Amino acid sequence: MPAPQWAMFRYALLLLLAAGCQAPSAYCTLDGFTQGTTYHIIYRDAQRRRLQPAIDSLLRGFSKSLSVYDSTSVISRLNRNEPVEADAYFVRAFRRAKEVYDDSGGAFDISAAPLFNAWGFGFKHREQITPHLLDSLKTFVGMDKVRLAGRRLVKDDARVMLNMNALAQGYSVDVVSEWLEARGIADYLVEIGGEVRCRGRNKQGKAWAVGIDKPEDGNMVAGARLQAVVHFTDRAMVTSGNYRKFYVDGGKKYAHTIDPATGRPVTHNLLSATVFAADAITADAYATVFMVVGLARAGEILSQRPQWGAYLIYEEDGAMKTYVTPDVQAMLQ
Repeated sequence: MPAPQWAMFRYALLLLLAAGCQAPSAYCTLDGFTQGTTYHIIYRDAQRRRLQPAIDSLLRGFSKSLSVYDSTSVISRLNRNEPVEADAYFVRAFRRAKEVYDDSGGAFDISAAPLFNAWGFGFKHREQITPHLLDSLKTFVGMDKVRLAGRRLVKDDARVMLNMNALAQGYSVDVVSEWLEARGIADYLVEIGGEVRCRGRNKQGKAWAVGIDKPEDGNMVAGARLQAVVHFTDRAMVTSGNYRKFYVDGGKKYAHTIDPATGRPVTHNLLSATVFAADAITADAYATVFMVVGLARAGEILSQRPQWGAYLIYEEDGAMKTYVTPDVQAMLQ
């Protein structure tokens, strides 16, 4: 998503290695740009293979599928109702989005793109918000109005538009991670725009260390003010929050998390949600779900998913407080 670099990072990597591959450990570090943000990859490869060109090509192909900021991408063409087939990236993302939509009771909805656009958080200019406008937009929002028939996207209303940004970045982390694993790499950390998936051990033979930013308005630089440090491996970690992407109009703050049910930015006290799951697409999607539904419902969902972990930061009586699952508590420094 094109934006200032700080706006894309949700937390900071604490363990950084010098560029290239280091003997004798053969840990390699790659840095680059993708999806309007940066990536940082650390991996151990005894062969010291030069993997960056292939990874860059992989990520370009991914963006050509799911970037709403590329007018020639698959999703952009489908949004314009052009006769194009969905590719493998789109199909996997769409199916996972539909699963999360159903599971969350519609709190996660990639068809809410018109609402995000109207509020100025999508890929079009902000509109003058009125109840009539929101009611009109909601008539063609909802994943019950769109489906896949093989590789063909079928819409009940031609105005249906999709935006997969709420899971695409996490999905891209999985794509790179799975690509590395397919080449026999068992120790790695992949970070794209602040979303992380790791496996194995770091250069010191320990779990990977990652910082969670304090969700304060004005904390725009990743790692500048940390809430916590977690040490983990063989999992993905994604944070969603409203402390970097928002605007103030008429003295009122409008956050980028939109509730599809109301068509309006959320106003509850959950400041940020960090989710740990087996893959980044799941962590990314449910971090968004939690920011939509709020603290109480997030806790209920977590109680039904013991395989996930979470670090939720919320405001109560003017103070910042946390809800931390037991497994994540054990990861804290």
